[in-house]
Amino acid sequence: MNTEKNQPKPPPVGGVLWSLAGDIRMLLTLPPALTMQVAHPAVGAGVDDHSAFRTDPWGRGERSLVSLQLWVYGGDGAAEEGRRLRRLHRTIEGTDAHGRPYHALTPANYAWVHATGYPVFRHAQRYLGRPFTEAQERQLYAEWLQVGRVLGIQDRDMPPTIEEFWPYYRRVLGTELEATAVVRELIDPDPLLPVPDRGPRWLRLLLRLVWPWLRPRFARFRRFVSIGLMPPDARRAIGLEWTEAQERRLRRFGRVVRVVVPALPERLRFMPIARRARRAARQAAVR
Repeated sequence: MNTEKNQPKPPPVGGVLWSLAGDIRMLLTLPPALTMQVAHPAVGAGVDDHSAFRTDPWGRGERSLVSLQLWVYGGDGAAEEGRRLRRLHRTIEGTDAHGRPYHALTPANYAWVHATGYPVFRHAQRYLGRPFTEAQERQLYAEWLQVGRVLGIQDRDMPPTIEEFWPYYRRVLGTELEATAVVRELIDPDPLLPVPDRGPRWLRLLLRLVWPWLRPRFARFRRFVSIGLMPPDARRAIGLEWTEAQERRLRRFGRVVRVVVPALPERLRFMPIARRARRAARQAAVR
């Protein structure tokens, strides 16, 4: 049993993830990361067979976002969230589309789901923020490894350095990824998405009225950021088309985001768990 002394700790206050993970721009990186994850046949089959992404997409998205925030900002609760996720995945098993058995906690499968975060953050930052320096990229990778430990991923299952990460990453792209059934659903330009059921009552009522008009536009935007903010080599490995015109649109969108988001007050720029953690860190620093 883990004790408080030996349980893994979240990344450090003030690190790269401390500013990155709670920023509302993080919301734009979730679709490409999820698409890369489910392009792995075992992961895609697990989501296809066991996830509520079809019946409760908004609830699943909210739960995933809260969980991610806890990995970074959860303090002593981060490790417990990691243990909760592993308990949740113990029963996720079955057979993939190629007839091969899978289990969610097979180290290679579980590690790939986590590994996708690093290349997506690195690539998306070039559009949505100031590109990372080499030192920041190394720090980000080290912190992402620390998050992996919070999730129960063993050091032997993740490349320990950036130099070792990229060959591992390219091997998975070249030998594993494909346009699975779940990938095709996630990038469907007109999916049967239900009306969002989260947020204040007034917002839910408004969305119910405008959803027939908004749904296809939201779906096209989700497809746009899913493919555009995905690293190009992953995009090619899965077989997703991306044109020069789309690239120009993404760059224009990124310029707007880079101007608008940093100008927002903290209560609008950062998500609730991040805001509370940042406030607590500031208060602790002045004591």
